[in-house]
Amino acid sequence: MTSADSTAAEPEELTARLVIVVGLLAVLGPLTIDLYLPAFPQMQQDLGTTPPLIQVTLSAATVGFALGQLVVGPWSDRVGRRTPLLLATAAHVAASVAITASPDVGWVLALRVVQGVGAAGGGVVAVAMIRDVTDGRRLIRGLAHLALFTGIAPVVAPFLGAELMHFTSWRGIFATVAVYGSVMFLLCLRRLPETHPRTHRTHSQSKHAVLLAYGKLLGNARIAGVSLIGGLIVSSVFSYLSTSSFLFQREFGLSPQEYGIISAVNAVAFVVGTQVSAVVAERTSPLRVLHVVLPTMTVTGLGLNLIPAQSPGLYPVCMIMLLFLGLAGACGPCLSAIGLADQAANAGTAAAFMGAVNFGLAGAAAPVVGAFGVSTFGPLGIVIGSVMGSATLVLWLMVARGRSSVLKPSLLRRIRE
Repeated sequence: MTSADSTAAEPEELTARLVIVVGLLAVLGPLTIDLYLPAFPQMQQDLGTTPPLIQVTLSAATVGFALGQLVVGPWSDRVGRRTPLLLATAAHVAASVAITASPDVGWVLALRVVQGVGAAGGGVVAVAMIRDVTDGRRLIRGLAHLALFTGIAPVVAPFLGAELMHFTSWRGIFATVAVYGSVMFLLCLRRLPETHPRTHRTHSQSKHAVLLAYGKLLGNARIAGVSLIGGLIVSSVFSYLSTSSFLFQREFGLSPQEYGIISAVNAVAFVVGTQVSAVVAERTSPLRVLHVVLPTMTVTGLGLNLIPAQSPGLYPVCMIMLLFLGLAGACGPCLSAIGLADQAANAGTAAAFMGAVNFGLAGAAAPVVGAFGVSTFGPLGIVIGSVMGSATLVLWLMVARGRSSVLKPSLLRRIRE
């Protein structure tokens, strides 16, 4: 057997090695988006720009992440997981290196889009690989294992970024991301098996076939619903992340390191939420978990409006956000399990669809919160409460009812043509 044949073999089960490799791979996206958050004030001064424009650099990466998934997902269904993954990771590394030499915020914005597109390979392929080798309750467990990595990274990354700022600048943080991406490229090249065998791959390469596949997903009420809910949740989390660095450091007077500690504690809550929800969902159902969690998240968001933007309000803010992020973590495995349950042959496309909606909405969230102003937690609470209230309505109207289609057959026929 050749080495190529070996890497093309399908794993019989979800091994610890596969979980670790795809988990570390999926972390590339959150590191790309969140590691530099503590450096926002420094970036603003160094690049001579404004806080809203610095926040848009966060949006640029999330938009790139969303667009990249739409390409990489169907591509990986057609040619296998490894090739799209390796090429996307290489593009990410190149963009990360270029950002370290960017002379102004315009260059950073453009390169952040490219960086996000490259990071998308890891995000969508990781989920697809889990679906390739699991189903049923094993799928929930597999996604919960993956969530250990993807859940902790967005909230622990600011802590790591704050520690890096002891030794380097914001440019050094992006250099660190480039090094991590390079290591992941080599690790995937040598250690990551192919989980999508040729017999299971889609063979059509036309854009109409891809559009039809996405049209069918959009026409499935449950998949469209959980994708929208996931996007609203990620938008809420990113609204917090994009403003929290300014708020905690400038309004509450915390240092970057103290802000990093808060992020680390939030990371623990997020991970605990993912693991607890997986256990509860196996014993009940993912849908029942969501019926409890989403309304509670709405209440926690609205609760921020009751907190004054003064030092005595610091601890209530921290406790509310701790609860909110723990509940956000609880949603991830449940939403993915519902969305991927019937998508064994198109796991990459389905994961791309859900991921694109998630990060597409998140990309729009940061500037919206910035437009409200970053001087208090009040605007953040309004955004989170409203967004999570909308997510609860989507759960009741689309996902819980479980209609098979929300698109007219005539529209699907047009996509085929």
